[in-house]
Amino acid sequence: MASKRSTGVVLWILALLIMLAAATYQRRTGPTYPLDVTVDVAGQTVEVELPRSATTDAPATVTWPAHADVDRVWLVWKRYPSEDPPSRVAFGPDGTAELPVQPAAGKLEYHLLVRTHAGQDLLLPPGQDPPVLRYKDPVPLAALLPHVVMMFLSMLLGVRAALASVAGRNETRWLVPLTAVGLTLGGMILGPVVQKYAFGAYWTGWPLGGDLTDNKTLLMWVVWAATAIALAVRPSLRPRWTGRAMILVATAVMLAVYLIPHSLRGSQLDYEALESGVDAHEAIRTGKTE
Repeated sequence: MASKRSTGVVLWILALLIMLAAATYQRRTGPTYPLDVTVDVAGQTVEVELPRSATTDAPATVTWPAHADVDRVWLVWKRYPSEDPPSRVAFGPDGTAELPVQPAAGKLEYHLLVRTHAGQDLLLPPGQDPPVLRYKDPVPLAALLPHVVMMFLSMLLGVRAALASVAGRNETRWLVPLTAVGLTLGGMILGPVVQKYAFGAYWTGWPLGGDLTDNKTLLMWVVWAATAIALAVRPSLRPRWTGRAMILVATAVMLAVYLIPHSLRGSQLDYEALESGVDAHEAIRTGKTE
């Protein structure tokens, strides 16, 4: 009994580590994660964090390190995508500059223009495309926190179900349905609520749009719901290779989904439609590359 209990603890720890690794990878590789830039400016090592996500209740702020002694620094930006001429604003004495607020799903492409005391102009980030920042409407913590908790908990339960299946343990009888329930609550109920707050629409995936986050959540939910129903209808499959294979495939789909960067090919404001008089929320398009 003690051996079985200790094995169960090890499997939970392993599942937790896999869940944290996948969640961290997804978060850090997403297009809304801040871009960290480290560069040499006039013999000084300068580290700047460039935000790529902000809420419509306040301008996005970029901070220039106080220790980096240069002549001037400007924030150069334009709406994305657009043919607008670039605008620029100088960093203030406090070392900050702000990007103007856009409607939800509005994006700004920007970079830093640094002038050294020797009169040399440098663009940051160097040698790469400028970051693109997307605005979204604020999401209440009461909606966002349960969504995030349920999605992480569902991944933990799903990975644990796969490990139990490989180890030949009978815990899959409750781990599989709990995973399906967690995905239903976190992904198919709370997820649309969060998106409604952020971008004004509950669902922008198939068949209504091409939002990758919605579509991959739908795929993951369908696979787990089908697995849970199949094993509930025919519980004799659970210890067999057929049942184990179903659980492993469902977990593989889940991990593949979490390895896709979050918010990739998400909502984007159509500025041409907005300027033609279309309501801001109606001018939001989905399935974009940024």
